[in-house]
Amino acid sequence: MLVARGIRSAGRGVAAVGLAGQFDPSLPRECDTFREVGLASLGRWIRTFRRWQVREAVMVGRVSQQRKYATFQWLHHPPDWRAIWLWYRYLRHDRRTRMVLTALADELGRNGVTLIDSRTYIEDHLATAGVMTRHSPTAESQRDIDFGWPLLEQLLALGIGQSMAVRGRDVVAVEAAEGTDGMIERAGEVCGRRPWVLLKASAKDHDMRADVATIGVETITRLHAAGGRAIAVGVKRVILIDRPAVIGEADRLGVAIVGME
Repeated sequence: MLVARGIRSAGRGVAAVGLAGQFDPSLPRECDTFREVGLASLGRWIRTFRRWQVREAVMVGRVSQQRKYATFQWLHHPPDWRAIWLWYRYLRHDRRTRMVLTALADELGRNGVTLIDSRTYIEDHLATAGVMTRHSPTAESQRDIDFGWPLLEQLLALGIGQSMAVRGRDVVAVEAAEGTDGMIERAGEVCGRRPWVLLKASAKDHDMRADVATIGVETITRLHAAGGRAIAVGVKRVILIDRPAVIGEADRLGVAIVGME
């Protein structure tokens, strides 16, 4: 929704392809042209772009990681021949998000559509340096942030996940395929809802055309309920989904948000 509004504010038309079951029902109203397509119907994506004379595209939103590992998930989203070819050619033995993105971007590029940085039209919603909330992390939380941030950078470089939970200079949870929300729940259980901090960023060499790290209002609510009291995020490497709303919710609940260079 934010990207669609940002594109319109830049004076450009908004044409969107919505992946079935993965987009906000309000999105079509933000667009000049909209079409719902199957999650694995890559050929239809491309034919639609050609019909609309699209030359640049922004990939935003999220496809649940659980879908990747669900039993017989292909029965719910049968792939077309182009998606099958892409899988056979590039993804049979390596289905990491990075590889999927590269394969998709290359295939779109071969068909005249350039996938661009997903942050292009939402600069106002990126994490900035320093404390973004009305209050700063406590001294204890700041020590945990200082301890955990170098470890998070190593985690990101290994491509394991985008988030980490720290309490008392001890790593209590690391994000994997379950996503940040799942990790927040685990961290809350481990810490017994006592205060801890969340660290999140995209890798320094992350391909920013998709899967950029994000936090939203729901992230703040979940974190607070699980005992989290501070969040450290990478400057320009994390999107705050509706930044004013995210900061407002953090201020309301007493959660500090700080941007790390």
